[in-house]
Order: sequence, then structure tokens, then C-alpha cells
Amino acid sequence: MAKTERVEFPGAGGDRLAARLEKPAGKPRAFALFAHCFSCSKDIYAASRIARRLAERGFAVLRFDFTGLGQSEGDFANTNFSSNIADLVAAGEYLAAEHEAPALLVGHSLGGAAAIVAAAHLPSVEAVATLGAPSDAEHVTRQFAADLSRIQETGEAEVSLAGRHFTIRKQFLDDIAGHNVEEAAAALKRPLLIAHSPVDGTVGIENASRLFLAARHPKSFVSLDKADHLLSDKTDTAYIGDVIAAWGARYVAPETGAATPRPAAGEGVVVQETGGGRYENSVGIGPHAYLADEPESVGGGDAGPSPYQYLSAALGACTSMTLRMYAGRKAWPLDRVTVTLHHEKGHAEDCADCLEGEERKVDIIERRVAIEGDLDEEQRARLLEIADKCPVHRTLNSPVVIRTRLEDKVSAET
Repeated sequence: MAKTERVEFPGAGGDRLAARLEKPAGKPRAFALFAHCFSCSKDIYAASRIARRLAERGFAVLRFDFTGLGQSEGDFANTNFSSNIADLVAAGEYLAAEHEAPALLVGHSLGGAAAIVAAAHLPSVEAVATLGAPSDAEHVTRQFAADLSRIQETGEAEVSLAGRHFTIRKQFLDDIAGHNVEEAAAALKRPLLIAHSPVDGTVGIENASRLFLAARHPKSFVSLDKADHLLSDKTDTAYIGDVIAAWGARYVAPETGAATPRPAAGEGVVVQETGGGRYENSVGIGPHAYLADEPESVGGGDAGPSPYQYLSAALGACTSMTLRMYAGRKAWPLDRVTVTLHHEKGHAEDCADCLEGEERKVDIIERRVAIEGDLDEEQRARLLEIADKCPVHRTLNSPVVIRTRLEDKVSAET
């Protein structure tokens, strides 16, 4: 499961920039930077959801607030497109110093334009992906077009953007006029993925066409059909997150080492060390792949459930399925079953006789079953009895013979 870590680092102007590092379970395939849209923040849906989706696919992603925005220090009025680019470079330097230099840049809207330009200053970046990006930085001025003359005349003006007030100064207008994003795309010399919605009402689809024509191969275009500019629908962010992960893996995170083991015909489960952590193992069960690990408190990387957690999960799943099957046969109105389990080593009072008074500990699995539905007390009591009859429960309470033999080579398909 992906984790979020709050961090901060010095921006290009020395202000502390607030950030979140989305970390995948286990060792990251690669590190990425996410640049948010103009006047937005790292916590906008497009940034947070896509970053987390990428983390679920194995990428570590740093999303941060540009200077003067969100929780970062600094005065937004003193910033511009150049300072955003410089903040991106500072973020990349932070990752290189504390973790690993970024290999992937992802930018949304004006952040996408900044990502294209910033890539030239980040030699570690192998690929760039943009979402609803304008083909010229000056496009952003359309959001406050009615205030442009006042800014030019007085040097600054307070404008309203998405219901919030910001001070825009003339230096901002002068700065964006000095950047040519199409030229930067042509000189990128890196794979570029352009994702855009054909119904984007803020940055028209023609911007994607110009960027695509300007860029050199390898370049790709993905249509975000029916999506709005801010990608407010989570199905859109999930989709493009998966696309970026698959596309990015080709360029910045090629598969290395052993693949997740797959059981050969007739095999049940195959478990194999990944090499990504002290105790990290990949688990192959038919077409399904999982990770197993130990918690950090005992030297693991917490990349997946522990062996005992898998054991408890097996009991919980079997209990729930058994109750569902029984209730179905009886046509009882069972709405939902929730099973909560906790494993520990302890002295079991009901096993005192079998231990013959010795100071030994036994495995105890505490199982709590929540039953929802219009059931009477007799039906609920019967379902509780049935819980003890689930096959995994019976296996755990029965003698189990485990035969172990040594193999010269792995028999599973990898």
C-alpha cells in the first residue's frame, strides 16, 4: 500500500516549500516530480490522485506547492513562470540529495508547460508527461484578461482566480512572454506524453496539437475524453495515472531482476525473494501477484502483509464466505459480513490442560464477526456457530502435516 510522507525543502528563492512524497510499497521503480496547475496547490485532485495512483504502480512521486501557494512560504506576487521552473529544479535537487534523482516529470496545465521547459535543467529526467498543458505560457493570462490593461498601467492588480484573490504584477507578464514552450518541446530530446481532453474549456485541444507537432519522436498523445480541465472525476485521474505508469515504465523504470513467480501447472503458491528488501518476497497465486514483508520494527520494509497477517486474512475471508454461503442456502437476509482478526502469542486459559502447567505461549487469533441484516437473534447465533465451521478454521484446529524437500532449481514459471 502506498504511503504519504510530509516533507519540505528550500525553493529556488530560499523559501521553504511544502511537499508530500507519495511512496510505494517496497523499493520505488523510479522517482517522479509532479507540477500542479497555475494558482493551484499540491493537494488539488489531479495532483494528489494521480501521484497516489503512480505510487500504487511503484513510482515514488514528489508533489509540492510552488512558492507563495498552498502551504509553502513566499509571496505569490513575486513569482513567475521562471520561478516555477526554478522551484521544479530545486525539487529535483532535493530528491537527488535525499532519495534519488527524478526520472519522470509530470505537469498539469501551466505546470505541464513548466515541466517541458524544466526538463532541460534536470539531466536525470528521462521522460515528461503533460496533462492539459498550454502550448505557450501566455495562455494563462486568459484567466484574468479583463485585468491585463490595469496590470500594464499600474504595475500590478488583484485578480480573482477560481474564487480566490491573487496579486499579479507586470513582471509576471514580461516573464511569460519570454518563454517559448513549443521551442522547448522541440528541443526536449526526451519521450513526451501529451494527455488532453477534447472538451477542455480552459486550455483548448489545439494546444495539444501544437505541442505534439513541435515535439520530436518518441512522442505520444492520449485523449482524456469527456474530462474537464481540472480532472475532477476520479475515474479520469485513475485512468491517466495508469497510462503514465505503463508508458513511463518503458523509459524510466524497465523491469529488472526476477519477475513475480507464477505457479506452474499443478502448483499452488510460489513465494520468492524479490531482492528489494531484507524480507521482501513476491507471492504468486495463479494469475495473482502480491508482496509479503515484515514490518519496519523488525527490520522489514513493510512492503506487504506479514506471513501471520496473510494467515489471518485467509481465516477472515473463509469465515465471511462461509457465512455468505450458509445464509444464501437458508435465504436469510444477510446484508454484509465484516470479520476483524488479531493474532498474538499468549497464555490461553482454555488450553491450560493441554500445556500441562508449563510456561508456554500459544497462538491466539481473536476473531470478531459483525453481521448486518434483518436477522433475528436465533439466526445471528447460528451464523456465529457456522463461523467455526469454515474450512480454514478447521484446518487451523486440525493436525497439519507439512512435507519439505530441497529443490535444485525453481520449478515455477517466471
